[in-house]
Amino acid sequence: MGRESEVSAKVKLLLAVLFLHLCFAGSQIVTRVALNLGVSKVVLLVYGNIIAVVVLAPFAYFLEKKDRPTLTFSLLIQLFLLSFCGTILNQGLYVLGMYYLSPTYVSTIENSLPAFTFAMAAALRVEQVKINEKYGIAKILGTLICIGGATIITLYKGPPLFQTQPHHSTLGAIFSSGHILNWTLGCVCIVGECLSWSGWLVLQVPMLKQYPARLSFTTLICFFGLLQFLCIAVFVETDIERWKIHSEGELFTFLYIGVVSTGLCYSLQAWCIDRGGPLFVVVFQPLQTVLVAITAFIFFGDKLYSGGLIGFILIITGLYTVLWGESEQSKAESMETSNLTNHLLEHERTEII
Repeated sequence: MGRESEVSAKVKLLLAVLFLHLCFAGSQIVTRVALNLGVSKVVLLVYGNIIAVVVLAPFAYFLEKKDRPTLTFSLLIQLFLLSFCGTILNQGLYVLGMYYLSPTYVSTIENSLPAFTFAMAAALRVEQVKINEKYGIAKILGTLICIGGATIITLYKGPPLFQTQPHHSTLGAIFSSGHILNWTLGCVCIVGECLSWSGWLVLQVPMLKQYPARLSFTTLICFFGLLQFLCIAVFVETDIERWKIHSEGELFTFLYIGVVSTGLCYSLQAWCIDRGGPLFVVVFQPLQTVLVAITAFIFFGDKLYSGGLIGFILIITGLYTVLWGESEQSKAESMETSNLTNHLLEHERTEII
């Protein structure tokens, strides 16, 4: 019975992480649409966080009314700083990067998240990695394979899967387009976003131990982020016309960013980190590249190329390798715990005799 319950919990965690990245993939498409509609970058972020706070606050208040820990001044300062990392830097650099790049390039660069998070988590000892064990090597190797597979999807298109055409490198197209400066600025922004996102994920682990009320935690993060964005907006976006909603398309993008990308994803991400750790959450990041490519194919008629198929196969292989490493590490840790318990029991029996 206990074993079945453990398997069920792992399946729920896996499904939650996959759904999380599906929502994030949708966010990349919606953000690009919003920018194409001419929505101000600051206005998009302010409205998104306003909606997130309005949606989350009632649930946080009523569902966690009895379980919510007392907020101390020290804890508020930590949440404020964590919000700066998770909203101002993460969301701000993300939107700036999306302004200069396409969703595909953004999702590809974000595949460095597992590497950054792995390094930070290992350095802070949030993630225990034993490189002298086979499961430790598997986790490292699987992460690298994931990153490599997703990179291939963008850097090498290959011939179309459904018709014959001369293939070419997407990277070559970038440098031949004459937009090297914008491409470089976009890449710098997204790399900065990845670093801030990784730090935010890792730092949530000790914070959630101090303040385990996840909905309240997410609401406070969004609220502090909103205050910080409003301070920026006072100096950056003074034209009142930019704050008006001009179409149903703009309204939809605000609602998606606020309800799904910020409110739902931040809450679900905290839940997944609490149960699986930061590395387990971001190791699925390369799937976003596949999801974005599939979404673009369905809704915009973009063609699928053989490079995408090769990358997809590598991503699945890498993910399976990491999951195998996680499973083997769990078994090893369970065996160590069992052996330690048996040793203690045996020691107690010896003392009694």
